[in-house]
Amino acid sequence: MNTAARGNPWVAVRPDDDLTQLAQRVSSAHRSFLEGVDRPPTPRPDGGSVRPVVLDSWRRSRNNGVNPDGFGDAVDLDGLELQRYRAAHPTALIRPVVRKLLVEDAAEAGLLVAISDAEGRLLWVEGDSRVKDRALAMNFVEGADWSEDRVGTNAPGTALALDHHVQIFGAEHFSRVAHEWSCSAAPVHDPLTGQIIGAIDITGGPRVAAVEALSLIRATVLAAESELRLHLLNSPKPLDAATPRLRVLGSDRPSLTRDGERIRMSQRHAEILLLLADHPEGLSADHLAMLLDESELDPVTVRAELSRVRKLLGANGLASRPYRLLMELDTDVDEVRRALARGDTTAALRAYPGPILPRSLAPGITERRAELRGRLRAALLTAGDRRLLGRWTSSVDGRDDVAAWTAYLASLDRQSSMYAQVKSQLTLLDHKLGI
Repeated sequence: MNTAARGNPWVAVRPDDDLTQLAQRVSSAHRSFLEGVDRPPTPRPDGGSVRPVVLDSWRRSRNNGVNPDGFGDAVDLDGLELQRYRAAHPTALIRPVVRKLLVEDAAEAGLLVAISDAEGRLLWVEGDSRVKDRALAMNFVEGADWSEDRVGTNAPGTALALDHHVQIFGAEHFSRVAHEWSCSAAPVHDPLTGQIIGAIDITGGPRVAAVEALSLIRATVLAAESELRLHLLNSPKPLDAATPRLRVLGSDRPSLTRDGERIRMSQRHAEILLLLADHPEGLSADHLAMLLDESELDPVTVRAELSRVRKLLGANGLASRPYRLLMELDTDVDEVRRALARGDTTAALRAYPGPILPRSLAPGITERRAELRGRLRAALLTAGDRRLLGRWTSSVDGRDDVAAWTAYLASLDRQSSMYAQVKSQLTLLDHKLGI
């Protein structure tokens, strides 16, 4: 066990570590990193550097604009919305296993056990009631978003980001408010598709960062995934049997998830589906041809493409005269729009990995691309949130956005190293754009 722990980069505390000294060294390394030293002092007496998994996560957290001193009290899901969401979520199937293997003992041991969804939202947080009360200070509560890009380095969020089990000890957390805590977590996968459906986490004191805790988490995940396999054997319904979903945001190839299967799509078919989803009243072949290519595409070609799209949707998925969807279809564009409509700029930016079909030249798509980007940008500028502006200005859409960089600069402390970096970037943009 000692040899494995010593060579395992995912284990936070080695068997022969002095916890007090390790905590001091990691805290010093974290402080140096935040002061702008990208290669922090070595936190271990054996000459090893900060664990690569931690240092890489700190860099991602900083690049995403996470505030190491801030933890908002907002939650993404609460009340009836949370109850309905988690009741329908696949992790509800594994909760009895997790309760039996972890929660029953956690309450006696002064620990918390959390189950999250694939986006890092905590669906259940159970265990010692007094520890739950203490965890309120860092918003470790049901419905809160603990994804890495929201709160920085932490076990459940980083495990999901890397699709790997991991431990985080004390000051290895990016957020200072979490430095008194340690945690071990591992992702849970759909046995049929291999997709991540969530994560299981143990949170508590320093002993949670020992190798034994990680072994316990991994064993629980194996038991949970076995439970999911048993469920799938007894039920023809896949875990992800939700409304078909079209993904068109960002640089990845567009896809349609239907009946638990992810179908890669051509750009043209994704364009057609998105336009039909935005026109529930239907479109004629002529109108659709104009939205796809206002000069060179004839309706006959459009009809041929629609015939291929019908095969993707099934015989009863698409009607003609006019062409319209006969099935409910959700899109990642709709998710961003819904978040903007309810005023949740954080959720909108998190759901926006990049522009709509960035390589598409179809007039109907370029119009929607500009519309969505414009609405999101306006919401970000209005909110003036430093963390969100940091993420936006580091994205493809925002890296040349002078107004966003200016707002980002205004949100920063003039004495911080980040202020100088942002001011320098604005100067470079002024020269580049001839402002």
